[in-house]
Amino acid sequence: MKKAALLTAVAMLFSAPAVAQSNGDLLPDLDPAGIGAQPVETTMDDGGENGPLRGTVTDDSAWQDTGIAIPAFATNREQPTPANSSGTTALGQELARVVFNDLRNNGLFRPVGPDALPRPTYDQITAPAYATWQGRSAEMLVQGYVRAAADGKLTVGCYLYDVALQSELAREGWVVLPNEWRRAAHKCADLVYSRLSGESPFFDSRIAYIAETGPKDNRIKRLAIMDSDGANHRFITNGRATALTPRYSPDYGKIAYLSYTDGNPRIYVYDIETRQQVLVTESSNPTFAPRWSPDGKWILYSMAIGGNTDIYRVSASGGGTPLRLTDSPAIDVGGSYSPDGSQIVFESDRSGAQQCYVMNADGSNQRRISFASGRCATPEWSPRGDQIAFTRIAGDFNVAVMTPSGGNVRVLTHGWQDEAPTWAPNGRIIQFFRSERGSGDSSIWQVDLTGDNLRRLETPVGASDPAWGPVLP
Repeated sequence: MKKAALLTAVAMLFSAPAVAQSNGDLLPDLDPAGIGAQPVETTMDDGGENGPLRGTVTDDSAWQDTGIAIPAFATNREQPTPANSSGTTALGQELARVVFNDLRNNGLFRPVGPDALPRPTYDQITAPAYATWQGRSAEMLVQGYVRAAADGKLTVGCYLYDVALQSELAREGWVVLPNEWRRAAHKCADLVYSRLSGESPFFDSRIAYIAETGPKDNRIKRLAIMDSDGANHRFITNGRATALTPRYSPDYGKIAYLSYTDGNPRIYVYDIETRQQVLVTESSNPTFAPRWSPDGKWILYSMAIGGNTDIYRVSASGGGTPLRLTDSPAIDVGGSYSPDGSQIVFESDRSGAQQCYVMNADGSNQRRISFASGRCATPEWSPRGDQIAFTRIAGDFNVAVMTPSGGNVRVLTHGWQDEAPTWAPNGRIIQFFRSERGSGDSSIWQVDLTGDNLRRLETPVGASDPAWGPVLP
């Protein structure tokens, strides 16, 4: 099976909506395998002069509480498309809704979506009716278009305007297969978010998690994956064996996770393209808590031998002898690499209670970093490298962050049992799962680093152990 390709045009047109030309094959079905994005030259086919697209996107300070109008995307002519049974006009509405929901849920902006706004004409996409939007007190305007080609592919364009200055801030275009249209919408939201906030994008990404069904004392736990907004949900395992703690490989091609396939806790790597899985290590001892190295070459895991648990590293390609990184009589668990791969944060009870430690990637220079009140568990290094998220246990379980040296501890959540934090690709938002007192029902939540913007992510069933992957290529 060939990998999918979402072809993005970084350069922009100035006289007509962009048309990105595909130079790669796309999967006939949306597959979570690595999706390659390649810069391409694009030309227009609606009467303008041919030539490369040009444009710039620059960083700014955070735009707090900015009002953004996001009307329905226009279309050059109504056409049928497999992406929407009602045609390209209806698809334009759906595209804008996805962009609106992405920007609404991040807590930075005040977007107004297409259901409350007039629809611009196709010609107005590159020549906005600024008076209309000034009258609606919009500071920023996101306009877009969608066109369907004879081969079924869709061209989606996204434009960001400053209404007060009546100027274009950014534009970008993509060619996708019909079932990839949501990715184009997420790319549009990423463009707007990055241009206005100065932050790196994160909407066009995916999440692996454990789907939970059944009564508290007999839960069925399956491996599942979905887009960052919960769409395109897919179960990976059938539930016959309990699955736990999934982690995406950096290229989205594989998922490492804990499975009880043979009745014992052991780590498998599932290949999303081939749908085959292999044991990380052939040891008969219990193995758990897998984590990938940033370059995808290694997998960290914990293994219990004779009542003692240590952290090991093994080649992600299989084979070879695992390298033991810790060697203490305590329980050493987990392990999360720093973004540059030079250090590992992990948890250990060698001090008498769960606390967080940091060591070099080869296991040297192990040192405790958590000294605040409570215990420290399930640490994960931020993609930026500046913070570590962890589960703070002090009566209740809550999500907290600290610097890599253990300073500036901040508690972000205040539920009864919030645990297992995972970072968004841009290092600004943290997901975790929350268990309800009594029922034990769990769900995925996310919070930003202010601790103010807390929301639940909708899933079709109960959910735990989220793992946020990087931005899709």
